[in-house]
Amino acid sequence: MGFSELLRVCGVAIVFFQLITAGFGWGQHGHYAICKIAEGYLSENAMAVVKELLPESAEGELAAVCSWADLFQVRSHYYWSRALHYVDTPDFRCNYDYSRDCHDSVGRKSRCVTGAIYNYTQQLMSACHNPASEFRYNLTEALMFLSHFVGDVHQPLHCGFLGDLGGNRIQLHWYRRKANLHHVWDTEIIDTAVKNFYGSDLNNMIEALQRNITENWSNYVESWEECDSNRTVCPNPYASESVSLACKYAYRNATPGSVLGDDYFLSRLPIVERRLAQGGVRLAATLNRIFKSCGLISNAGREVQGARLA
Repeated sequence: MGFSELLRVCGVAIVFFQLITAGFGWGQHGHYAICKIAEGYLSENAMAVVKELLPESAEGELAAVCSWADLFQVRSHYYWSRALHYVDTPDFRCNYDYSRDCHDSVGRKSRCVTGAIYNYTQQLMSACHNPASEFRYNLTEALMFLSHFVGDVHQPLHCGFLGDLGGNRIQLHWYRRKANLHHVWDTEIIDTAVKNFYGSDLNNMIEALQRNITENWSNYVESWEECDSNRTVCPNPYASESVSLACKYAYRNATPGSVLGDDYFLSRLPIVERRLAQGGVRLAATLNRIFKSCGLISNAGREVQGARLA
């Protein structure tokens, strides 16, 4: 299967929510919510460039492709990308250090979620400011990877402990169902909230998050959008926030064999909802900075196969 056919198949699958996520990332609902929130904060110019780069199957909707990187077909075709969805931190250290932590399982530097965010930001910026670079990258892939990984870095257990692989090795029960702790944070908390509080309609949850951003969290939005020293992208603080939240909330009272029920769900849901909101606002702010002075990008940058690490 060629890349264009792969992208078409993957895009259609995403648009119609026929995803095979296997417990990766936030799960389709989380990534969709983050990118739907981001759409509302994109500048006019950023929205124009984003729509130009999206595959036709997305029908102009960024949220339709935000789970693309989790598709089984994509992970199989681009096996090298698997290490880019997370970063493991030393057990019980509860802090993140790029030079110490950002590497894959065989020690290759910068192969982690924050390194990937830097890389795909650079690819998109390079295409804006140096048109010749369009021929080096597939910019559609770069946009989809970046949008996905900005979401991933906001999931606390994507910056969890090395010893349990971000909670994947902690087997427990979510109410009556067997699960692992990582999957609880990827999917179960969100899906349970959608069912119990939002009429089994994800759009209702997204609308509630959008209201919280404009009302209850309005005083925080500007700080969420900022990057220190006027940088274009700043994923390291997001990873630091995530591992801190993992220590304070995700791992606490979630030991192997335990049963997580209402107490855990109701106390952790506000953390999850705030991280979804932050992820959306920050993704939009990052894309706005990348495309601030960027004209339309030619189709040349969409035809090169493989958005590999620079």
